[in-house]
Amino acid sequence: MDKIKLEILGLSSSQSQSGSFALVLGEIEGSRRLPIIIGMFEAQAIAIEIEKIIPNRPMTHDLFKSFAQSFEYKVEEIIISDLKEGVFFAKIVCSNGTKSIEIDARPSDAIAIGLRFDSPIYTYESILAEAGIVLTDESEDDIAEIKSEIKSSSKKQTASKSDDLKNFSVDKLNELLNEAIEKEDYEKAAKIRDELSRRN
Repeated sequence: MDKIKLEILGLSSSQSQSGSFALVLGEIEGSRRLPIIIGMFEAQAIAIEIEKIIPNRPMTHDLFKSFAQSFEYKVEEIIISDLKEGVFFAKIVCSNGTKSIEIDARPSDAIAIGLRFDSPIYTYESILAEAGIVLTDESEDDIAEIKSEIKSSSKKQTASKSDDLKNFSVDKLNELLNEAIEKEDYEKAAKIRDELSRRN
């Protein structure tokens, strides 16, 4: 299966769930975006590494790096490997030069660890086809703006709760999805996408 390389485009605070964040990944040679809802601590671990902030004491992901290096393992790549019922799965591919192993992980943890090793992030076409959001007519300025939003955004947009989405028709959900994409509300778009997937 061919792998598609991704990059981190943004990390923004959730508008509908307190303590949640939307991590937005984008394919490097394409316009599709992959929003993943993650927890506050994982978002903090990712943001700290992106911003190159050195904490007073090592965080869990820093400990993993020290542990792996002590046994002469390095992280070769991170793969967003599966999507089941709206839940993403990931693998951390490690190697000591002679032996390569894959470790199952949550995408948020895998990416936080991968950042510490400067490892590339990949996914498969089947996952992007199912969960990716396509942005049209996106200029380079728009991409640069998304990349600059690593710290929490403070947009005043209301996101529909998952329970409310069940009351809408498929046509209405598609309309709401297009609106969310236009407003770059990736978290809301991800929730609508998941609701549409459950109905297919």
